[in-house]
Amino acid sequence: MIAELFQGFSPVVQAVLALCLAAVLGLALGGVRYKGIGLGVGGVLFAGIGLGELGVQGDREVMEFLKEFGLILFVYTIGVQVGPGFFAALRRAGLALNLMAASIVGLGVLLTVAVYFLADIPAPVVLGLFSGAVTNTPSLAAGQQMLQEMGASAVDLAGPGAGYAVAYPFGIAGILLTMFLIRLVLRIDPAREAAEFDAQRKASAASLDTLNVRITNPNLEGLPLSEVPGVDGLGIVVTRILRDGHVRVPRPDTVVHVGDVVLIVGPLRQLTEMRLILGEQADVNLKSMDTEVRWERLVCTNSRILGRSVGQIDLHKTHDVVISRVVRAGVELVPSAALHLQFGDILTVIGAPDDVRRVAQVVGNSEKLLQQAQILPIFLGIALGVLVGSIPIALPGLPAPVKLGLAGGPLVVALVLSRIGHLGPMVWFMPPSANHALRDIGIVLFLAVVGLNAGPVFFDVLLNGDGLEWMGWAALITLGPLLVVGFYARLVARQNYLTVCGLLAGSMTDPPALAFANAVAPSEAAALAYATVYPLVMCLRILAAQILVLVLWAL
Repeated sequence: MIAELFQGFSPVVQAVLALCLAAVLGLALGGVRYKGIGLGVGGVLFAGIGLGELGVQGDREVMEFLKEFGLILFVYTIGVQVGPGFFAALRRAGLALNLMAASIVGLGVLLTVAVYFLADIPAPVVLGLFSGAVTNTPSLAAGQQMLQEMGASAVDLAGPGAGYAVAYPFGIAGILLTMFLIRLVLRIDPAREAAEFDAQRKASAASLDTLNVRITNPNLEGLPLSEVPGVDGLGIVVTRILRDGHVRVPRPDTVVHVGDVVLIVGPLRQLTEMRLILGEQADVNLKSMDTEVRWERLVCTNSRILGRSVGQIDLHKTHDVVISRVVRAGVELVPSAALHLQFGDILTVIGAPDDVRRVAQVVGNSEKLLQQAQILPIFLGIALGVLVGSIPIALPGLPAPVKLGLAGGPLVVALVLSRIGHLGPMVWFMPPSANHALRDIGIVLFLAVVGLNAGPVFFDVLLNGDGLEWMGWAALITLGPLLVVGFYARLVARQNYLTVCGLLAGSMTDPPALAFANAVAPSEAAALAYATVYPLVMCLRILAAQILVLVLWAL
């Protein structure tokens, strides 16, 4: 009856109704939690499978477009979010994480070959089990393309799809189960892990402090501030100077005298070194003195100064104010002359009230622009990502070139663009609320379509064929590498639990698992680890599927 009802609508209406129904039921199912554990957004997949079995379907071409576009939205917004911190994370822990992710891929390939010999399952179905068990659709497409080039029949070409449909649900559930088992067995508190990750991240970029110092070094008498040893070399900013009972904002050409009290800003270690050069810690606090000097936090939103360095805008000279610190993505930075400003940077500016107001106009300080998503850069970034994902990459020994695909291309481009920050007036910054909304819409579209398409095949193979046996072998391919590397990453490599979750999700190129990991605790740890390993793993997954075809088909 449900199927007949849907047949009465146009293809577009069918697709929209099917997706909305799967989304509503799936999100309601995912919201059910037992002892803090639930399916989350993964519930949309299982709701889609159930509805697909009942005959709820949409036009195939429309549904395929919505699935791929949803996937593009999800990976692109992930890249935009983690891009600014991705390259720093790659330098710090990228090699170790990528080696562990590559180990998961390699163990999965070995287990797949073992299943082929032990279970006597046709090679095309084994290929589908491998792709579904690791929830990687591009590897399925690459494998099917390779089968076609090897001259496979129509029956053989249908095998990967059936294996994929059977393996995919537990592929997602297996990752969630692995995360839960690691958390349960090792008695991990996600909230504490999130706090530790944030603390380590801030510690890696030494936080800034302040110190009031009285100048007692006679060698500094009469020197301009710019010539005082250590001011530039130690990355110190002098924000206030007290002389003759008056507090003022110093300039680079301000002459210092013995007895002056200065307020200096910088990392604690450098402040200690600077105190030894200047003199002794003063018993007054210049920040608390009632003076005409004020400070204010201003947000950088003016496209005219984006990409320019602190030295180039030279607010010291043009507006008689000092930038004491810059906060970017929650991390405090020393405002050295070489530091280039990015959209959303928070500048702490010190000066006379009128000067600070004028600087606010120069910087932008627009709350509206900060909360407003720029649509043109979003579509331009997506278009560039799709083009990059479509570029064939020829690798030695393979009969056909590989591609990053619609998942890998947009992610790589988003990482690069968000790291660049802006190009002329176009800014690749997305407010968190807009980013989360687009990301959730994208993953719901993708999972709903996958579930609806897999429903009929899933239940037919499961109930009338060898589906249960296939599912068991697929579960082995899923769980084996994840459990081995997951426990190794935590116990031996001493990785943060949320980083391990992101590693596992990224090594399986599984957006729902990342969404689940993000919901475990409010932290960027999982997303950063996911983005760190995703590009390499996507390439390895695609290569692995084609190598499996070459090996198994030949055997």
